[in-house]
Amino acid sequence: MSFFRAYLLQRRRELLLLALCAVLFFVTFFLYNLPLGAVLYPTVLCVLAGAAFALASWRRAKKKHERLRELSRLPAALMDRFPPPAGADDEDYQAVIDALRREQAELRSESARRYQDMTDYYTTWAHQIKTPIAAMRLMLQGEDSPLARQLSEEVRSVEQYASMVLAFVRLDSDTTDYVFREQALDPIVREAVKKFAGQFIRKKLRLTYEPIRARVLTDEKWLCFVIEQILSNAVKYTNEGGVAITWQEPDTLVIRDTGIGIAPEDLPRVFEKSYTGYNGRSDKKSSGIGLYLCRRICTRLGHRIGVSSEPGRGTAVWISLSHEELHPE
Repeated sequence: MSFFRAYLLQRRRELLLLALCAVLFFVTFFLYNLPLGAVLYPTVLCVLAGAAFALASWRRAKKKHERLRELSRLPAALMDRFPPPAGADDEDYQAVIDALRREQAELRSESARRYQDMTDYYTTWAHQIKTPIAAMRLMLQGEDSPLARQLSEEVRSVEQYASMVLAFVRLDSDTTDYVFREQALDPIVREAVKKFAGQFIRKKLRLTYEPIRARVLTDEKWLCFVIEQILSNAVKYTNEGGVAITWQEPDTLVIRDTGIGIAPEDLPRVFEKSYTGYNGRSDKKSSGIGLYLCRRICTRLGHRIGVSSEPGRGTAVWISLSHEELHPE
């Protein structure tokens, strides 16, 4: 509906009253047997005066409408300089809007403060928990027994969960320390694989990996985190066979396992936050956060991640490491 039509509908009572007054004026003069010209002339003048008044009112209303449309496209914090109030109603509405803006600003400030407090707490906790983890790892290094090896794997799981907490709280932080460089991919993959050596040995899984002679533009720390999460899932859900890490030209890293696979109905949702699917519900330990973080981080790094799988035949996760927007330092 055009603004002109909307204005006519809004002012229909005033316009009808104007028309009624003109008709009454005409009828009254006519009943006094005045000449037709003497009746029509003042009637036409009244109609023209009313039309001029209506046109001026329409122009003011249109200007006000356009200003309010401009304000509606701004954030609430910037919604000021309202059109001058045309009456008590406008003043009341503007007072209500100002009160709501102030309340929203206070709520936003309080929410930001609480979020910062939470971020600071979990960041501090994630760093502090590394000290007892390192101490437990040192104590277990002197022992070589099935129990010690199992405890070492559990300590590694605790360390991984702490890293997930730190990644989760830092992901949307304004101070996230992304450092993009063009660097060799092979050392990043090897660093991630090394952390799961004990689990590969305990579960007697085969690792197929050839050195990757490729250089990529990425952040080493965050990409290593992504690869660790994928390897963690691969080892967790693979009981026989192994894991293969391959490079597909020109820019894709692929991690395949021979594990239990993913149900077809779960595939479209594996990167959703807290979605665990059939395997997660069976495992009872899955949080549904790992792959969600992987997708968010890859998006921040300018990479793409995807997954394909068949139940009972394994899963393949690929990471496209191409990057055309960023430049190395």
